[in-house]
Amino acid sequence: MAQWLTNVDWLEIGRACGDTLVMVGVSLFFVVLLGLPLGIALFLTGKRQLLEQPLVYAVLSFVVNLLRSVPFVILLIVMIPVTVVLVGTSLGVPGAIPPLVVGGAPLFARLVEAALREVDRGIVEATQAMGATVPQIVFGALLPEALPGILAGVTVTSITLVSYAAMSGVIGGGGLGDLAIRFGYQRFQTDVMVITVALLVVLVQLLQMLGDRLVLRFSRR
Repeated sequence: MAQWLTNVDWLEIGRACGDTLVMVGVSLFFVVLLGLPLGIALFLTGKRQLLEQPLVYAVLSFVVNLLRSVPFVILLIVMIPVTVVLVGTSLGVPGAIPPLVVGGAPLFARLVEAALREVDRGIVEATQAMGATVPQIVFGALLPEALPGILAGVTVTSITLVSYAAMSGVIGGGGLGDLAIRFGYQRFQTDVMVITVALLVVLVQLLQMLGDRLVLRFSRR
């Protein structure tokens, strides 16, 4: 067992862990930045909502469903030209971030929409009766009430991004997925594969625990 552990390049594994954390962290930031307003727009333009616009909702919904229907491995390959234009390369950590954002933002937008739909309609009607504008209703009533659900959505999205980040190793995206493919699969180093999987499991568990704590902290019930 000791010899098995000493054969592992822990420096390389540490570097891969750092790359995975950077990929997930940076992509999650942009996913929330893009997915939150998209989810709000989906909610507001939906049926019987404040800014009901069937055509706008249909277009937004189609785009979101289209992006969500593409398997992430295929999305990685399809986006290579766009990724090169955006960040100058399709390899390594920078090359993995644009596909991660495009793959994660539609998922988060749907989760935001679902969280907003769970808000008691009476709260919206009460703020409307007081003469509040749509922005005031959104930022003063909807988002605060839906915050626990949105935080739960952030948690689910971050865990999904961990999985996506691992898959990006297929095209040399860096991180633990790339390490598992290059050493665990191509060089038949089972020890590296086992450690990589274990680290990904630990990372997912930590994210879930942190997300659960945040949801509990901001829940008003």
